[in-house]
Amino acid sequence: MLILLPPSESKWNRPRGAPADPGTWSFPALAPARARVAEALAEVSHTPEAADVLGVSAALLGEVARNTRLDVLPATPAAQVYTGVLYDALDLGSLDASARRRAQRWLVIVSALHGAVRLTDRITAYRLAMGVDLPGVGPLAAWWRTALDAPLTEAAGRGVVLDCRSAAYGAAWRPGPDLAQRWVQVRVPGASHMAKHTRGLVARHLCVAGVAARSVPAVADVVSGAFDVDLHEPARRGAPWVLDVLPR
Repeated sequence: MLILLPPSESKWNRPRGAPADPGTWSFPALAPARARVAEALAEVSHTPEAADVLGVSAALLGEVARNTRLDVLPATPAAQVYTGVLYDALDLGSLDASARRRAQRWLVIVSALHGAVRLTDRITAYRLAMGVDLPGVGPLAAWWRTALDAPLTEAAGRGVVLDCRSAAYGAAWRPGPDLAQRWVQVRVPGASHMAKHTRGLVARHLCVAGVAARSVPAVADVVSGAFDVDLHEPARRGAPWVLDVLPR
């Protein structure tokens, strides 16, 4: 199973420690694309136009300034870097050892800076969103779309792709035709803030349940053990299944 998560705007970072070593990260085929984005991000973050280009307020200029030193600042496992509503609901720190191992295998965070990382990859808190048109790189979703295809298709294997990403991060990779029949998007009807929370709970429930389902209906059955669900078949060839989920 492959569970795709968005990153969070809010991030935490260790105040001390060794810097990140990109050579140790998951999905090493992404290294050239990652290096180019990191270089372009550092360049634009040095400029007076940085806040406008990155789409952030002046209050976040301190975080933008961090972008110029990501290669020397302390690194932290991605499981701790990303915080916020979804990750609070996921509550990785409270998982038992078996569920934590499954989370480390199944969960992948799609990132505007790194393309994709796993929970154990040691990264550094940064400020960059997928919707940015980065000078020297272009629109980031388009930049990552081709680069992510082979690594994420391989990571999915013969399992289901459970997609908990927001629309902006979903645009960075869509499973190909052969994988689309095992691709399901988690939707929370009538919710915004609650959608993130519910998706985090769904990801947690699957890691705790430990059922590596090989079909979308089988995944829906597992999720229905803790949520009210309504599964919709793909609207057309190549489109995802849609799993509507509501907390009980």
